[in-house]
Amino acid sequence: MKRLLKQKENISLEFKKDRNALPANLFETICAMLNREGGDIFLGIDDKGNVKGVEENVVMKLVTDLVNLSNNPQKLDPPFILFPQVHEIDERKVIHIQVPASSQIHKTAKIIYDRSNDGDFKVEQPHRIAEIANRKRNHYTEGIIYPGLRMEDFKQELFIKIRNLIRSNNPAHPWLALDDKQIMEISGLWKKDYLNGQEGFTLASALLLGKDDVIQQIIPHFKIDALVRINNTGRYDDRLYIQTNLIEAYEQLMDFVTRHLPDKFYLEGDQRISLRTTIFREITANLIIHREYTNAAPATFVIYEDRAETENPNNPHGEGPIDPTNFAPFPKNPLIAKFFIQLGRVEELGSGVLTTSRLTKEYAGKGNAEFLEGSTFKTIIPLNFRNTVSSVDTVTDTVNDTVSDTVNDTVKQRLTKIIKELNRQPGLKSKDLAKITGVSEVSIRRDMQRLTLLVEFRGAPKTGGYFLTSYMLSKLDNR
Repeated sequence: MKRLLKQKENISLEFKKDRNALPANLFETICAMLNREGGDIFLGIDDKGNVKGVEENVVMKLVTDLVNLSNNPQKLDPPFILFPQVHEIDERKVIHIQVPASSQIHKTAKIIYDRSNDGDFKVEQPHRIAEIANRKRNHYTEGIIYPGLRMEDFKQELFIKIRNLIRSNNPAHPWLALDDKQIMEISGLWKKDYLNGQEGFTLASALLLGKDDVIQQIIPHFKIDALVRINNTGRYDDRLYIQTNLIEAYEQLMDFVTRHLPDKFYLEGDQRISLRTTIFREITANLIIHREYTNAAPATFVIYEDRAETENPNNPHGEGPIDPTNFAPFPKNPLIAKFFIQLGRVEELGSGVLTTSRLTKEYAGKGNAEFLEGSTFKTIIPLNFRNTVSSVDTVTDTVNDTVSDTVNDTVKQRLTKIIKELNRQPGLKSKDLAKITGVSEVSIRRDMQRLTLLVEFRGAPKTGGYFLTSYMLSKLDNR
C-alpha cells in the first residue's frame, strides 16, 4: 500500500479525498476498473497522494455501504461484491478498495464505463461496447455461456456447503439471504452476452458447482494430477487424480497435502499457526483459481524430496519470475476468484504470493518461494525432507527416553507412530489415532497416559483433540 501511495494516479490507481461520505462518482470508477484491468482505489487520499484520512466515526458505515452497494444490481449491474480494507497511516484511517478485472461488462446507473489514464469515461456507442466484450471474451474464457445448463446440472449439496462456509467466514454476508438461483445470478455465474443477446450459466458455474459428469461433458480434458515422487522418482509413491468441482477439488488437494507434508510449530505473535496449512491453502487456491480451463494440459501438484511444485495452463499477464515486493495481482478467472473469496478460502488478491513468500523460509528452513508466469504458471516451494527423516530418529529417541523400560517394543513403535502422526496432523482424536494404528480407542487412551510429557489434550471432550506438547515440539525444532 505504501508503494502505491508513492505513485501518481493512473489507469489502475485512483485517489479520492472524501472524508465523510462515499464519493458521488465512486461507482463510475469501480465500474470502469472492472471493465478494464482492475486497480486500487483509496478513500481519504487527495489527488497528490497526501493522506487526509476518513473520519473515524463513519469509517465502518462507509465500508458496510460499499459492500452492500457492490452487491446491489441497482447500483452495480451485474453485482461484483467488494471487500474494502481499513488501514491506518499517520494515525489517520484510509479505506482501500481492491478492484479486480472482471470477465463481465458492468454498468452503474445503467451506463457502461471504461478506464483510461485520464479517468473514467462513458461507453455508449455499440462498437465500443463490442470492443470491451471481445476483449473480455478472448481473455476470460470462464465467462463462456452454456445455454443448455440448468439448475439440475449442479450438485445441490454444494449449496448447503457454500452457505456454511460463507456463514463461518461472515455471518452477515448478504448472499445468505438468497436462494440458490439468486446466488448464481448475483455471483456472476449466470450472465448475458452483450454481443449476441445470449443468456445462461457460464463455464465458471459448471466448474464451481457442476456435477462430475456435467463437467466432463463440457471440458473432458479437465483433471488435476497430484503426485508424490520422493522414493519412486520415475513414477510416483502416491497419486491423487481429481476430476470434480473446484470446491471439492480444493478440499481433496488440501487432504493430500496433510497426508504427505509435515507441519511445523510456529508462533506468529503469541498465536500458533500451521505453516503447512497457511502456505499450501494459498498454493492450492492459486492452482485452481488462475488456471486456463480451455487448455487441455492438466494441472499438476508434485511433491519431491526437496520441493513442492505446481504447474497449470495459463493465460499470461506478463512473462518470467514474479517479484513479491513489486507486482500487480491479476486474476485469470475473476468470477472463480471472487467466489473463493466469499468462502474464506482466499484473501484479497495478491495476498497469497506475499504470505507464501514470507513464510516459506520458516517452513523449509531454506530457499525462497518461486512464482513463474508464462504459458504455464509454475510455483516452487522448497522442502527439507531430509530434516523430516531425521525427526523420525528424534521421535524414536524421545519416546524411548520418556516411556518406562517395562513397555515392550511393539507398544513403543505404536507410540512413536502416534507422535509422528500428531506432528503431521495436530488435533487428531482417539478414533482417528485408533484407525491409523489399528488398535482400539481404549488402547489409545492408555497410550496417552504413557505420553503425558509429549502429548496433551486440548478443547472440549467431544470436540477437542490431541496435540504435541511444547516440550516435544522443542525436541523436533532442535533436531
